[in-house]
Amino acid sequence: MMQKNNITIIFSTENGMVALDSPVKLKILEFIHGQPRSFEEVVNECCKAKSTISVHLKDLVMQNIILEQKDPSDKRKKYYSLNSQFIAYSQTPMQNCYNLIIDRLMDTIDSDNSEMEFFRTLCHTIRYGLEAYGMNPKPVFKKIGNDIGQKMGRFFVAGSIEELLTEMAGFWQLHDLGEIEIDNLDPLTVIVYDCFDCLDMPDVGRTLCALVEGIIEGIFESSLKLHVKAKEVECFGTGHNHCKFEIRLPA
Repeated sequence: MMQKNNITIIFSTENGMVALDSPVKLKILEFIHGQPRSFEEVVNECCKAKSTISVHLKDLVMQNIILEQKDPSDKRKKYYSLNSQFIAYSQTPMQNCYNLIIDRLMDTIDSDNSEMEFFRTLCHTIRYGLEAYGMNPKPVFKKIGNDIGQKMGRFFVAGSIEELLTEMAGFWQLHDLGEIEIDNLDPLTVIVYDCFDCLDMPDVGRTLCALVEGIIEGIFESSLKLHVKAKEVECFGTGHNHCKFEIRLPA
């Protein structure tokens, strides 16, 4: 869910965005992510005094980042669960990559490249501009991708995984999003050539296509009612000439 090393985490709540950099608060949120936890469990996990944890939990509740609920069978016990979404985190600015993308955007204006090439590079400029100023938007891009995939999935009529991947490959090609190829069925792995999300990006030592991860998950959920987890393992950002996604099926 979250990375550590003294960074700032940004959450989306009903009242707007909240930025946190308290190591104790971030550890609490890491611990309760995925399932509700009791006050005693949080205290034991954080190895802090009860009074300290109580103050931090109260702050998080007041900011609408977490929910506090009483145990129906024992009103003295309280449970805490996440009530917000993790959308971004701070990072070391990636100015060099940003400058490269801006130069490439100018090249598309001065050349005979297609409008699609210009708008694709423009989207890259916005995304990596955020990173250049110290904010990694990967979590929110994945969430937006999932929202898009949920809507897109309604247009697919496949009844099986292989049929769905074939339909997706046709859709990607039709809309100039890349070329999808099934690499393996067990574990399920697909390769995307000429991926719209990262094509020609430099090697930055990490994968870049969180938007595509989210789109894949959303399409599978909407079309086949499968809650899959898509993880990019190879990318232009890791020095490859394609993107590779592992799609983990529910047990």
